Amino acid sequence: MTPQLRQAIKLLQYSNMEVASFVEEELERNPLLERDETSDAPPAERAALDQIEPRTERPMDTAEAVAADRLPSEASTPLDADLGNTFDAGGAADGAPLPGRMEGSGGSHSFESDDRGIDDFADALPPLRDHLGEQLRLTFDDPVDRIVGAHLIALLCPAGRLTADPAAIAQAMNLPLERIEAVRTRMMRFDPVGLFARDLKECLAVQLADRNRLDPAMQALLDNLDLLAKRDTKRLMTICGVDAEDMAEMIAEIRALDPKPAATYDINPAPPVVPDLLMRQAPDGSWLIELNPDTMPRVLVNERFYAKVAPNARKEDKVFLTERLANANWLVRSLQQRAQTILKVAAEIIRQQEGFLREGVAFLRPLILRDIAEAVELHESTVSRVTANKYIATPRGTFELKYFFTTAIQGTDGGDAHSAEAVRHRIRTMIDGEPPNDILSDDSIVTVLRKEGVDIARRTVAKYREAMRIPNSVQRRRDKAGAG
Repeated sequence: MTPQLRQAIKLLQYSNMEVASFVEEELERNPLLERDETSDAPPAERAALDQIEPRTERPMDTAEAVAADRLPSEASTPLDADLGNTFDAGGAADGAPLPGRMEGSGGSHSFESDDRGIDDFADALPPLRDHLGEQLRLTFDDPVDRIVGAHLIALLCPAGRLTADPAAIAQAMNLPLERIEAVRTRMMRFDPVGLFARDLKECLAVQLADRNRLDPAMQALLDNLDLLAKRDTKRLMTICGVDAEDMAEMIAEIRALDPKPAATYDINPAPPVVPDLLMRQAPDGSWLIELNPDTMPRVLVNERFYAKVAPNARKEDKVFLTERLANANWLVRSLQQRAQTILKVAAEIIRQQEGFLREGVAFLRPLILRDIAEAVELHESTVSRVTANKYIATPRGTFELKYFFTTAIQGTDGGDAHSAEAVRHRIRTMIDGEPPNDILSDDSIVTVLRKEGVDIARRTVAKYREAMRIPNSVQRRRDKAGAG
């Protein structure tokens, strides 16, 4: 395999972000490649890669730009134009209208046309350590206490727990343990309350104390959080000395607390998934699939520059330019082939999973890579690379192409096979709809599924249930009894 062939295979497997990063690197090191910025049409109206016409205009060089009386852009304003009487409205802070809002001189007289939400005006939370540092300076006057507090802030974990033992901190700072604990106790009341705790019990206790709700019964409940996790309310009522009504109120107060006070700060939201493919339903009921133009890198080969420079270049420079020209042409062809292959594979997947798109996940049919590979006449490894890290936006949501490949579960009495994903969806639906007084066991679920034509074993049901993080029937019975 040549290096270019190996790179083409990797390019096929890359996600759209990885492809964009790779193209940016090529643009930086290849002088014969340039970004295609000729299309100003909306994304839905841009031409596909194989429909882009080669650039015919020649970029203006520096000498021509200096001699010209106009800027080397699409603007038509002469360089010697009198701009003294022009008016710049400035930005929004200067009183200019918001982008996309052309109001009259008096502005809008109502808020009906303002589609902004309150979230657009909310200030972002400051970094947690900056927030705590400000409280530290306002709380402690003693320089030593401030140093201890700064050290404790540095040791916080993302959940807000103290990651080091106070005794070890005292020994490292050559200070009495009592002083470390005194600083930590005051800092546990910082906003948000519950930081700098050693464990969950202490974190919840501080929050309850801040609300003046840490009475002996609540302390006994905190001492037995393991029973609370098991929903063993009868033993908890005996230990805490309360009746069922008081126990329900105490559990509700515990649930209202924040077990991870620092989790709301320093959150980097995951970037939204940008689909590689877009699909919609045509008026005749068929499906239309197209590549997302926003994820398609657009590059052109500057052959005019090569034709101008190469004939008069030195031998080593000509060899370099020839290699760059070959690499540029290879990159353009590889991007086109990648786009066509993705579109071909995705169209076949949608054709075979049309039942899912029209009826839902219960109609997802078993599908393996070999089925698609044989239909589109590609190798299974190629289909695997195409479907990796590629997403498609459907009327039912955005899914990875890998989602549509599921193993088959045989039907009873030689019936049709069922998709494993559809069976998992059926199990979740059955458990979500079970009444509190009739919890379904794994054996009961097997019985129902076999009546519906799914030949499935009990251990498979248990495996699917655990993969979906659904507790067993005993735990679900306790959970629903506690909720009731």
